[in-house]
Amino acid sequence: MRLPPKFCFHQITQPENQEFLTNKNERLALLKQHFPNCFDKHGAFLPEKMAEILQSDGIKAQKESYSLNWLGKSYAKMLKDTLPETLLAENIEHNQKPENANSENLLIQGDNLEVLKYLKHAYKNQIKMIYIDPPYNTGSDGFVYQDDRKFTPEQLVELGCMDLEEAQRVLEFTSKKSNSHSAWLTFMYPRLYIARELLRDDGVIFISIDDNEQAQLKLLCDEVFGEENFVGSFIWNNKYTVSNDTDISYQHEYILCYSKSRTIFSLNLLERTEKQNKDYKNRDNDPKGAWKATPIHARSGTENGIYTIEFSNGITWTAPTGRYPRYSKARLQELYEEGALYFNKNGGVDKKTYLSEVRNGVTCGTLWGYEEVGHSHGNNEEVADLLGKGIFNDPKGITLLKRILQLATSSTDNHLILDFFSGSGTTAHSVMDMNKDDKGNRRFICIQIPEKSKAEAIKAGYPTIFDITKARIEKATAKIQAENPNYSGDFGFKIFQTEPNFSFAEIDGFQTALDTDFNPTQTELPNTQNAMLSDEQLHTLLTTWRVYDGSRLTENVQTIDLAGYTAYYCRQHLYLLESGFGSDNVKALIERLDNEPKFIPERVVLFGENMESAMQKELAQAVKTYANKKGLNNLSVLARY
Repeated sequence: MRLPPKFCFHQITQPENQEFLTNKNERLALLKQHFPNCFDKHGAFLPEKMAEILQSDGIKAQKESYSLNWLGKSYAKMLKDTLPETLLAENIEHNQKPENANSENLLIQGDNLEVLKYLKHAYKNQIKMIYIDPPYNTGSDGFVYQDDRKFTPEQLVELGCMDLEEAQRVLEFTSKKSNSHSAWLTFMYPRLYIARELLRDDGVIFISIDDNEQAQLKLLCDEVFGEENFVGSFIWNNKYTVSNDTDISYQHEYILCYSKSRTIFSLNLLERTEKQNKDYKNRDNDPKGAWKATPIHARSGTENGIYTIEFSNGITWTAPTGRYPRYSKARLQELYEEGALYFNKNGGVDKKTYLSEVRNGVTCGTLWGYEEVGHSHGNNEEVADLLGKGIFNDPKGITLLKRILQLATSSTDNHLILDFFSGSGTTAHSVMDMNKDDKGNRRFICIQIPEKSKAEAIKAGYPTIFDITKARIEKATAKIQAENPNYSGDFGFKIFQTEPNFSFAEIDGFQTALDTDFNPTQTELPNTQNAMLSDEQLHTLLTTWRVYDGSRLTENVQTIDLAGYTAYYCRQHLYLLESGFGSDNVKALIERLDNEPKFIPERVVLFGENMESAMQKELAQAVKTYANKKGLNNLSVLARY
């Protein structure tokens, strides 16, 4: 197992009965654990055995099903499980600024598939809402799929469960700039798959799309999220004018919505508007407050249900011809006695429906008009006001995103919102603006690749889309603060970015360890010597490894002094990265373990290239002895190279 490529690691002391699994075989291990009789003696899975078990438990097993297939699907499934090819670095200068130091918001620069693979270790099952506005594959939006990963056809046959002919065809279309449906689906599948892993059980994803890929996206999401978890397809009327230079003027986009689990998730109600409340008035000074008149008759009913009633005020009522009573005679009498009937001057009778009794909010419809959630022209003006005209075309607007945030999040639950196609930064802007409105504590994670900007943006000082995202967040923050001087929310954000893996072969005198399985009984560990890495590179290693080990990017890292040697402690992991670790430092570590009750690491992770083999063994033996003495079965030492 490699982490990341060009690094390997060896388990020097391993906890009893603990198996360290790669992403590729986690699901296989779960199946073998719970359904061992569904595998033959060679380890092959027997689906018919599984079907028998399910049927015996009363669960229907469908032999035939409908599925979406395309050239590259096997490759896309393989990509979701491959490890990142980059490292994850911190923008220390930005993050140490006072406004950012304690922020829980994140802006990450890099290919979103690479970043998502890191996030799934630290944020799995923790994201409440995802919104993405991916490329629409219109042919003019710039989307092309080109994969720089280097595989031979033979490697794909082995890794991707495909035959040689398919492997060759996949490599052909992934190596050239393609914008076919197959290319787009190959691009989207691994990203959506990991997105689902990040969602909480009550989490939800919203995806903007138009007619070019809407049909394919719906089928793809049915497969990834499950057809039963489809929430709805919202239609946004995003244009308020009709274009007369073509035979059809598209005035809408779609927003597909899927939940992680439809049995748990439900959309929030929308706030009632002044327009919805305007008909509620208190015409007769009723102590129950404002009300509106609703008929006491209905279109359907039976002749036997028709009656005549005379109230004590002398007014007689019967249902109009062709109509039927909505209430029984007895119930209508009760409403009269409760003062819940209104007698107009023409002798008509209506029931008072009180505003105070109306549902606290309204159900969201699937048609969203531009007068409610904005339009494309207004969204362009919104960005232009912050960054200048022509910097970014056709962004989504904060009114639209705030509608989505209102449907899917709350102000009080520290909800995490993810956008991995951040573009102009609308999602981050909307989260901060929504928090300002309802004093909420939502936090955002935004990901954007440093794609080259168009000429106008470059001229204005924004060479990449990432620079636009960053500037939008900063300028939106300044605007909200200026307009709301008494509001104090989280207006900062931390920046991280993916970086190329260190090429140790280019570092003079550096010998890379072989990526082989470690045998705890072996007498020789890989040859090691001090790696000529800068402090910044060692910090990048720390960031990469701690996220892989489950630490959130915004978590604090504690420095631990071990007799003059600086170690780093985060999420029950102690990291030994720097050179110079010796016997005195081993002794200091054991003393600290023994004397500080709150210092309870579960794993000691060392950078093998900066620690001699003999010292690795001495450390491992000392930790093992201490763990056995204290009964700490989970304490282990891991060497990474």
